[in-house]
Amino acid sequence: MDIGGSGIKGCLVDLAGGELIGNRVRVDTPQPSTPDAVYDVVRRVVGEFGWSGPIGVTFPGVMKDGVAHTAANVDKSWIGTDVDAGLEAVVPGPVHTLNDADAAGLAEMRYGAGKDRGGVVLMLTFGTGIGSAVFVDGTLVPNTEFGHIQVDGEDGERRASAAVREREDLSYPEWAARVDRYLDVLERGLWVDLIIVGGGVSKKAHKWVPLLSTRTAVVPALLQNDAGIVGAALAAHENLIP
Repeated sequence: MDIGGSGIKGCLVDLAGGELIGNRVRVDTPQPSTPDAVYDVVRRVVGEFGWSGPIGVTFPGVMKDGVAHTAANVDKSWIGTDVDAGLEAVVPGPVHTLNDADAAGLAEMRYGAGKDRGGVVLMLTFGTGIGSAVFVDGTLVPNTEFGHIQVDGEDGERRASAAVREREDLSYPEWAARVDRYLDVLERGLWVDLIIVGGGVSKKAHKWVPLLSTRTAVVPALLQNDAGIVGAALAAHENLIP
């Protein structure tokens, strides 16, 4: 399951190849996006698959031992909530939650653009906000929040998320210039070896990734917008959650 600010998605996953089994189910995130409202959506989606085994769930915030410590682009009542316990009360299987970008990064490092890559790899997911995941020689450094670094006086994601591109009706060249500026600020403090860009906008990477001038190689996520679901399932199955 992948909980996001605009949509909640779920599907069964074949972990041998990192592929979804059957059709993914997507439901708009309820507004207000309170825990109980979201739990009900997750319950209904899980029920559509008749699944009773372990369930990996992504959340847009810092997650430690199943508890949400921040809540980006969802209701702030999530902060301090034991998400594992809340979901296990409404679904049949054990629940394992993790940060959404960390999940996407795990999938890309196992099956996608980061496979067999050493060094420092940065995964960025562009959606309602900007999520980040950092890997050092394949090992996750959990709960980085680089979407919230300051760029020209405001959170980077408030200038360069995919939602901003749509809301302000920016052309891809206009938006790429903002992403470039965001990456420039990141690179002042992070000398990474590879940047993987994911989220729904990665499907059109050819329209904006070649326009970037950052010093680090930037490649689109191979699993695109399915990476979060795949990574959540992988983390739950192999107990990869820090």
